[in-house]
Amino acid sequence: MTRDIRICFVGDSLVNGTGDETALGWGGRLCAAANASGTAVTYYNLGIRRNTSKDILFRWEKECSLRLPDSCDGRVVISCGVNDTVTENGRVRVTLEESLENIRNILEGAKKYNVILVGPPPIDDDEQNTRIKAISDAYEQEANLLNVPFIELYSSLIMDNEYKKEIIENDGAHPQSKGYSKIANIIGSSPSWWFD
Repeated sequence: MTRDIRICFVGDSLVNGTGDETALGWGGRLCAAANASGTAVTYYNLGIRRNTSKDILFRWEKECSLRLPDSCDGRVVISCGVNDTVTENGRVRVTLEESLENIRNILEGAKKYNVILVGPPPIDDDEQNTRIKAISDAYEQEANLLNVPFIELYSSLIMDNEYKKEIIENDGAHPQSKGYSKIANIIGSSPSWWFD
């Protein structure tokens, strides 16, 4: 009998796949690859534009519990952080300390499922990228403390001129299909990812 594998991808516009003309984003590409290789998965994209870790903490559990009954092999992928580092009215939307507390609470709750944390990617803003790198590093430490697999995106993508060119030519934050394919490839090739 085929396992009932269901995956919730919870996060922001980069999880949603905003800017991707194919409407797949990286989550859709990963699940399409799993299905093509013979691992049937049900895919839920729960990315919301402008969501911070605070927003995700507020909603993730209810949204996932509706889609991941005890009878299934429930999995959760969390990814956020870029919106936390956005400055509005002279300050970041979510402080690093609060962001870490939010991600800790999310991961502690999500450990009842098979959970992975994916770090935030860079954007076309050097000053904000410094904050994104800091939040990515802090998330990785938090995930390690909680024994949750962490897949880091920042260091590969900040060195990728093709990725940077695509976000610059789009809206400065979101890639298009090639960039989302790059993200999917980084995640899919990680030993922490579930499917070959």
